[in-house]
Amino acid sequence: MSEPVVDPEIELSTEAPATSSTPTVDDVMEALTNVIDPELGLDFVELGLVYGVEVQEGDVHITFTLTTPGCPIGPQVTEQMEEFVGELDGVDEVECEMVFVPPWSPERMSEDAKFALGF
Repeated sequence: MSEPVVDPEIELSTEAPATSSTPTVDDVMEALTNVIDPELGLDFVELGLVYGVEVQEGDVHITFTLTTPGCPIGPQVTEQMEEFVGELDGVDEVECEMVFVPPWSPERMSEDAKFALGF
């Protein structure tokens, strides 16, 4: 699996040192691979729709976008993110923030996603 393109202005970071009961950014990103775009059939990480993840002790903040502002799956995606990330050991709270700046574009997708979608 190739790495998705990450906006250099958006920082993927952990504020607190990871312990055995504190999830890492990598743990959260792995959990987010279970969030699938129902129209495209690919996960949000591969599609480059996850803009940022912050972990501070048991609190996780996820910044994400949709392929278009008019996409109706926002509430469904938020629920899935809360569910999958909330199942990780050490997670107390999951906060999801949907943003549209910067706008998503196909360049944000991983090479695997681009290939699967014919880009």
